Amino acid sequence: MTIAPDLVAQILRLHTVEKWRVGTIARQLHVHRDAVRRVLAGQPVSEGAPVPSLPSSPPLRASRIDPYRPFILATLEKFPTLTAARLHAMVRERGYAGGPSHFRLLVAAMRPHPAAEAYLRLRTLPGEQAQVDWGHFGHLQIGRARRPLMAFVMVLSHSRMIFLRFFLDARIDAFLRGHALAFIAFAGVPRVLLYDNLKSAVLERVGDAIRFNPSLLALAGHYRFEPRPVAPARGNEKGRVERAIRYIRDSFFAGRTFTDLDDLNAQARAWCLGPAADRRWVDDVARTVRQAFEAERDKLLALPPHEFALGERVAVTVGKTPYIRFDLNDYSVPHTHVRRTLAVLADEHTVRILDGAAELARHGRCWDRGQQIEDPAHLQRLLEHKRAARAHRGLDRLAQAAPAAATLLERAAARGDNLGSITAALLRLLQRYGAAALQAAVVEALQRDVPHPNAVRLALERARQDSGQPPPVALVLPEHVARRDAPVRPHDLGSYDRRPDGSPDGQPDQLPDPLEAPDD
Repeated sequence: MTIAPDLVAQILRLHTVEKWRVGTIARQLHVHRDAVRRVLAGQPVSEGAPVPSLPSSPPLRASRIDPYRPFILATLEKFPTLTAARLHAMVRERGYAGGPSHFRLLVAAMRPHPAAEAYLRLRTLPGEQAQVDWGHFGHLQIGRARRPLMAFVMVLSHSRMIFLRFFLDARIDAFLRGHALAFIAFAGVPRVLLYDNLKSAVLERVGDAIRFNPSLLALAGHYRFEPRPVAPARGNEKGRVERAIRYIRDSFFAGRTFTDLDDLNAQARAWCLGPAADRRWVDDVARTVRQAFEAERDKLLALPPHEFALGERVAVTVGKTPYIRFDLNDYSVPHTHVRRTLAVLADEHTVRILDGAAELARHGRCWDRGQQIEDPAHLQRLLEHKRAARAHRGLDRLAQAAPAAATLLERAAARGDNLGSITAALLRLLQRYGAAALQAAVVEALQRDVPHPNAVRLALERARQDSGQPPPVALVLPEHVARRDAPVRPHDLGSYDRRPDGSPDGQPDQLPDPLEAPDD
């Protein structure tokens, strides 16, 4: 082998001008290192001078997969997304003895790759467009509840100004609130908002037929912007917000500490107005995003004079206890609205309970789970109602059994007596003596002008004794005990006051001898 003059010139140029090393020259020009060194040493290279040649590469060893390669290539051409695990099972049925790990690497090299697609750089006019998306940033543990930490991100497509707001869910009310807060932060509204095909924006899509979320359409009608979803599997059409979320993960959220959601949102707001706004603007590195946004702000649509009605509105049912269940927690309501269907209007900090347009209760929102959030006034009114209900039930029972009891209570109230204790005492007497006896005793107490349960009790006892009835008992006593309570009529002692001769007064002249037997 000889070295041609043009190859010698190329070796000298690469080493002297380009500063290539000997190994690099030998590897790139496919010549031996010794030949390169000889040229660089200035040794004459004659036409027939022997030059060591590069060692020939050893032949490739045969692989177990070689007999199955045509089958794998044909299968992948027909089914490009078929998994390596399924392919491995197929070739094992055909006699392949290799393991799955090495087979997966070999299939990855044989799998057909889609042709590289070129993309046009999309440019937008100032104030024309913004891009919106959610970003998931893990979870927060609040008491016993594990809440997802979601970031609402809106990016102005022209200036790349970022709005960032964290929520504890990704429901439609948080989605709409993020829009409203972003428009306030930007002091204007873009004409077009681009969305991925998320359920908060697009409920259903078949080709070009799109059914938007009605809540988003109401928001768009209020702020006069056009919601526009990107084509399916075309994330590049909203690449600005995708890159913004990656930028937020790396430059803001990584390693950040915060005490609660409000603290995190305060830090996010300061970051958006600070470091994120001071970064270089991609369309002109001599300007910052803040400067580009200042020029774009006048091109945004003006905010409407009235704010959009925000809040999560759901229908709830009150059971037999005065509480409604909302988002894993119970909130108290007035006891007068049990067994009713009410509406809850909630935001990040407040839970309002409505009956039509009337607000029944307002509570601070709890993000824990299994908690009871109560208004002390609701419980106090319920306790008062229960006491009043017991009194009303007693009065109704007395009025039906002994109508004269109402008059007795009126006179007792005029004297300033405790009506509750009087009612309870009369109910006990009613249970013991019966309705008819109580009515008669109350009438007698009123005739004596003593409107008190003691007077009624004495009248009942006199009537019982006069009728020879046994004392009333609350319990059923055994027979041998009941016999002991048999009424005994006292003997008339008037005869002991008479004389033996029959005269009514005075002492007898001679007492009878107790030892003398009486005459028969």
